[in-house]
Amino acid sequence: MTGPAQVVVVGASAAGLATVEGLRRRGFTGRLTLIGEEADVPYDRPPLSKQVLSGAWEPERLRLRPPEALSALDLDLRLGQRAVALDTGRRQVVLAGGERVGYDQAVVATGVRARRLPGAGACEGVHVLRTLRDALDLRAALGVGRRLVVVGGGFIGAEVAAVARQAGCEVTLVTDTAVPMGTALGTEVGGMLAEVHAERGVRIATGSVVEGVLARDGRATGVRLADGRTLDADALLVGIGARPNVEWLADSGLPTGDGVECDATLYAGNGVWAAGDVASWPDGATGRRLRVEHRTNAGEQGLAVARNILAGPGAATAFTTVPYVWSDQYDLKIQIHGQTRGADEFRVVDGGLAERRFTALYGAKGQVCAAVGVNMTKPLRALRALVAARTPWPDVADALPSH
Repeated sequence: MTGPAQVVVVGASAAGLATVEGLRRRGFTGRLTLIGEEADVPYDRPPLSKQVLSGAWEPERLRLRPPEALSALDLDLRLGQRAVALDTGRRQVVLAGGERVGYDQAVVATGVRARRLPGAGACEGVHVLRTLRDALDLRAALGVGRRLVVVGGGFIGAEVAAVARQAGCEVTLVTDTAVPMGTALGTEVGGMLAEVHAERGVRIATGSVVEGVLARDGRATGVRLADGRTLDADALLVGIGARPNVEWLADSGLPTGDGVECDATLYAGNGVWAAGDVASWPDGATGRRLRVEHRTNAGEQGLAVARNILAGPGAATAFTTVPYVWSDQYDLKIQIHGQTRGADEFRVVDGGLAERRFTALYGAKGQVCAAVGVNMTKPLRALRALVAARTPWPDVADALPSH
């Protein structure tokens, strides 16, 4: 077959694995290299803040593929090796040890890293949650009577707060927003979830900014808030978002800002593509640049890049998706199709917030932009089509599926 003879994928992530699998399934027989900074074989990240943190799962269960499946891909698998530069002129990936790995086409799937509190440095007891090692370290810090301060009111913070309470920790969640998870889910759903956490014993400090970490003998003992209050802690979890891993591309000539800036086909130029959390691409309908940190998006983009690499010049197709993400908190399963941020309309379709079992639609600029469900998986699926079609908000009542 025609096409590249050598493809290098940087990032042994869900997106990276999907890319190499997609290439092999589509008949690519050339040299295929997968480079990963972590020493672990590709693993799933969403369970880190849920099943792994709680102890319900051990690390082996996270593996995305068993060893025999990886072996069948005939990969040059480079685990525990960090890419430090991309020489697009010579078409080489430069590794930390100085080795250069040549390619005809390269895929950047280096994901994101957790943001950290300024000034926290290497203070012991300050945790983030992005890698397996992070999850195991945080798990060891949890226990009955232990005091945990969670900084950040997003999904990671809320999930960790839920697991920690169930482990018997005293938990305080600090967020600079008026409602935890309000930025992602709006005040109605965010407020309902805040009530659930409060009922389970989580203390919530809203509208609060962490000004600094308190420490003694190199170990965190709490945080100081901008209003002067202090919160004591045995451990801190910082869940204030993530940064795309693009610094290693500084001299590559590739456009980077909030991620690797690709075109609609996920092509960044100079024989380089991007997939997963690190990829930024223009939405086909709005032209607005997107970067989605969702597990399902990573897999979909990896397969799309594999398809487009092998399609040949001029035959690549635009990537389109309805993003999907889920969160488990206590006995609630929260699922989202689409993009909730920026919504200016909200409507409960089935169930009710008071019952904590419902589906709801979100609208933005006159169109359905997202559907959210709590403990209503099957009814939520029926609403996905409205999101995909960008159904006009005034037509929602007529477009709703009949029961």
